[in-house]
Amino acid sequence: MQIKSVALTALALLAAPVAALAQTPAEFYKGKNVDMYIGYSVGGGYDVYGRLVARFMGRHIPGSPTVVVKNMDGAGSLRAANYVYNLAPKDGTAMGVVARGIAFDTLFGLPGAQFDGTKFNWIGSANDEVSVCVSWAAGASINKFEDLYTKEMIVGGTGGSADTDQFPRVINAVLGAKMKVVAGYPGGNEINMAMERGEVSGRCGWSWSSVKSTQADWLKNKKINILVQLSLAKHEDLPDTPLIMDLAKTDEQKQIFKLIFARQVLGRPFLAPPGIPADRVAALRKAFMDTMQDKEFLAEADKLKLEITAVSGEQLQKIVQEAYDTPQDVVKKTGDILNLR
Repeated sequence: MQIKSVALTALALLAAPVAALAQTPAEFYKGKNVDMYIGYSVGGGYDVYGRLVARFMGRHIPGSPTVVVKNMDGAGSLRAANYVYNLAPKDGTAMGVVARGIAFDTLFGLPGAQFDGTKFNWIGSANDEVSVCVSWAAGASINKFEDLYTKEMIVGGTGGSADTDQFPRVINAVLGAKMKVVAGYPGGNEINMAMERGEVSGRCGWSWSSVKSTQADWLKNKKINILVQLSLAKHEDLPDTPLIMDLAKTDEQKQIFKLIFARQVLGRPFLAPPGIPADRVAALRKAFMDTMQDKEFLAEADKLKLEITAVSGEQLQKIVQEAYDTPQDVVKKTGDILNLR
């Protein structure tokens, strides 16, 4: 009788994981929390997008879990990316909001990147982004991009993998501009305050959507000069602002810029750890895209002046993989420029 009881217990234990795997996404998520780790401090562009998506996405995930925001700033969101990839639960109850350049950190050999960008489960991006470099207008000696060829501009940075640090470095090396990066700011909001205090004289790799949503008064009062836009194509708002791709003089320079600025399609990326059951990944991706079409969500985004040009998780996965398939000589040259090797 005892042997039979032990055998039944063993069978029950073996069956438990199978039963768990047999759960539908709705059954799994019902009554649960989904933690969303935002890799920046409160108040910046990534945080604003992340919190807005978190408010609405839960209603579109089967089972209607509660999405809980947790800020985890550090190293331009590298800390959050490492955590989501290595330590967060791999069952679909954890997501991350990270810098769009995070996907390419291991491609360029960034020290401290403890993940493979192609193995994240990319959930989607809220925006196909255009970024800009700006100078603080008050007392500025840098009023247009050409000034950067002869005059130094000190810009704030948030960490080695962030656009705020990588974009100026690439532009300096490829075009001969003179931007000095002062790193270590927790997020974009702190860089903005540093500009107001005169600690730095500009910011580069700043999302145009974030400029409009968080600093509309600066634009209205002409407190900043828009020097150049960083993307593969111009934004309709900025027809007279030079595009970085048009400043490239050689095929190699164009290839490097394309590799760097392809990340702009990942404008506001949401990702999840590797190893999540495929049906839950599909459920999260669908919930994300459904959120992007939610009328209440779009109304709130409009109030906050947030651009929503959604990109699906499947598209992001493809873009990241294509970047990793770039010829190695171009990858190496780009990595060397970034001083990451």
